[in-house]
Amino acid sequence: MGKKLSGGGLSPTQQAAKFLGVSVLSGAVMAGIALPAAGVFGLAAKGSVEEFDEIPANLQQPPLMQRTTITDANDNPIATVFARDRTLVDIKNISPYMQKAIVAIEDSRFYEHGAVDLKGILRALNENARSGGVSQGASTLTQQYVKNVFVEEAMDDPAKFREATQQTLGRKIRELKFAIQVEEKLGKKKILENYLNITFFGQQAYGVEAAAQRYFSKPAKDLNLQEAALLAGIVQSPSRYDPVNDEQEAKKRRNVVLQRMVATGDISQQEADKAKASDIKLKVSKPKNGCITATNGAGFFCDYVKRAFLDSPTFGDTREERVEKWNRGGLRIKTTLDPQAQESVQASLKDHVYQKDSVAAAATIVEPGSGKILAMGQSRPYGGESKKNETVINYSVDRRMGDSQGFPTGSTFKPFVAAAAIEQGKPLDQVYPAPYEMPYPAPISGCDSTYNNPAGDTVENENESEVGPYALKEAMEKSVNTYFVQMIADIGMCPVLEMTKKLHVTQGDGKPITEQPSPLTLGSDSISPLTMASAYATFANRGTYCSPVAIESITDANGKSLEVPKSTCEQAMSVQTADAINSLLSGVVDSGTGAKAGLSGRDNAGKTGTTDSRKNAWFVGYTPNMSGAVWVGSPTQSVEMQNITIGGRFHGKVFGGEVPGPIWRDAMSGALEGKDAPQFNRVHIPDGPKKEKPDDDHEDDGKPGRPGGGDNGGNDGEEPFPGISLPPDIIGGGDNGGNGNGGGNGGGWPEPR
Repeated sequence: MGKKLSGGGLSPTQQAAKFLGVSVLSGAVMAGIALPAAGVFGLAAKGSVEEFDEIPANLQQPPLMQRTTITDANDNPIATVFARDRTLVDIKNISPYMQKAIVAIEDSRFYEHGAVDLKGILRALNENARSGGVSQGASTLTQQYVKNVFVEEAMDDPAKFREATQQTLGRKIRELKFAIQVEEKLGKKKILENYLNITFFGQQAYGVEAAAQRYFSKPAKDLNLQEAALLAGIVQSPSRYDPVNDEQEAKKRRNVVLQRMVATGDISQQEADKAKASDIKLKVSKPKNGCITATNGAGFFCDYVKRAFLDSPTFGDTREERVEKWNRGGLRIKTTLDPQAQESVQASLKDHVYQKDSVAAAATIVEPGSGKILAMGQSRPYGGESKKNETVINYSVDRRMGDSQGFPTGSTFKPFVAAAAIEQGKPLDQVYPAPYEMPYPAPISGCDSTYNNPAGDTVENENESEVGPYALKEAMEKSVNTYFVQMIADIGMCPVLEMTKKLHVTQGDGKPITEQPSPLTLGSDSISPLTMASAYATFANRGTYCSPVAIESITDANGKSLEVPKSTCEQAMSVQTADAINSLLSGVVDSGTGAKAGLSGRDNAGKTGTTDSRKNAWFVGYTPNMSGAVWVGSPTQSVEMQNITIGGRFHGKVFGGEVPGPIWRDAMSGALEGKDAPQFNRVHIPDGPKKEKPDDDHEDDGKPGRPGGGDNGGNDGEEPFPGISLPPDIIGGGDNGGNGNGGGNGGGWPEPR
């Protein structure tokens, strides 16, 4: 057996060769810097860095990823979002213990050397040569800071990250050059501040302020000796020294830091021993990140704000630029959300539709004239699909902005037909025969095609008692299908399509409304509540459409205001046409299908809508200062809302005036409380032809078993006694809503609609 070799098993010759190799590498580094010895020591003359490339601005003031705060219109926080949990703090707001601890453990000669610590390099070379490995590093705190800036810049880009961390001579030389420049430009105090703000402390905490809050639920300025030493020890290996997952390992490392602070003269041995004897006392706070933390059910609105940011060229020419800016964070985004309106919407949805129900509801309110989105909510909470009846799909918006396709709107589409007809010169007392049932008229001309009804499709009204002739006012109040089919046959499909373009009404997938009579009269295309609320706001705004906006203002991390997208407004129809629609739709909530949605004490208007098989029910309505849309139905379109319990209430049949109407009423009542009550500019709408009252003994005029019928039958399109099953012979007609014998025109008219 030969003599055991020292130096990790290397012979003296091998040790010398190893030392020589490392020394050559060190010489190469110094040669690469191309500085005299004085420069290496940080004592270079003023002109010693003139041959270097200009120092990047980000090394002086790095654009660190920070938290972004999203607020409502009153500047109250809604949610905090971030790619990295970081809050920048000034050096004066960092505990002196923390400043001393990090210097002691990471670079004890920080205040004595320049950017490069030659003494430290020689010590490391000697130790590494002796051990035969790399047991000791020599990077100064300044060099670590420079490297961290480049790593931060890489963010989640794998290629950039590899470039920032690769162990090459070229990268080390580049970092050393920049470190020398940083020392000259910033000085020790600022370098330390920047370092403590950029460094990763584990547990998703970047920077000392986030770390102090994460582990101790306190600001960095209040860290005591033990806490500061613990955080300083984490930096070398955040996973190994994580006090949450391995308290003993973290404590050992903390005590190493404390002893280093004794060696540097920052604390006495007695102070260190006392601190070492103390247990680690964590008070962990989990960071609240993302739209899931939004208040008052505003998670969907929060997500909409993010998408609006990433979708707008205002914040960058390419989506990649906008994503980087969003991830950088540090923004304060003030939105248009009215906290009073949002709270009212959520309260109404919660009261009328339960999370556990087989159907869902969504509601959105916008401000006519400005396009501001004031409220946005739904009955199913914002959250992961793994939980029952939670979702991240925003039912209020289209696919591009919330992954929803929208929903068929039923008769809420009819006001667009009426507006197009009035714009075409049709009189406000326009009369059509409007029979109970009829084939779709053919041919009907369109913009790009002609409809010929090759299959012989027919359309019918909800009740056999709904037989014309009707004028526009009564047809709108009762939502008579055959009337509006005859109207579109009269004016053609193109004027209606042109009207939808002016109102920016598109399908949820972004496609134009289908050029067919059914989508253009009975609302069979899928549209989002936000689109409908914005379109109806045009009526309230006397014919001027304003695009919806969610962002009021933005300031960056330095408090600088950024440009934000503005609503664009354009005249979609004449003032006279809008006033006429306002008068027509006021009748719907006064005495028509939407009577249960009507607001007391202020002008309001709206329209009900129900689709085939009652899979969707709508109410879209407005006042002069708010416009809102409410949808109720199955997101998968799999539930027929008949004999169903919603929000703890049984409904024989659900239609626009029955569930969505009351949701709209309660939501708008709370949203408008304490606000001005302006009035519409009304126009006179003629009643139309008089109809003779049917004989009370004509049993066939009111169809047994169906709501509808006589002068007082039903309740504004409702079942006469909602939630109570009655024999067929007393549901529907009759002067008193009783026996089905007098199927006149004044009874209820449930919507198909």
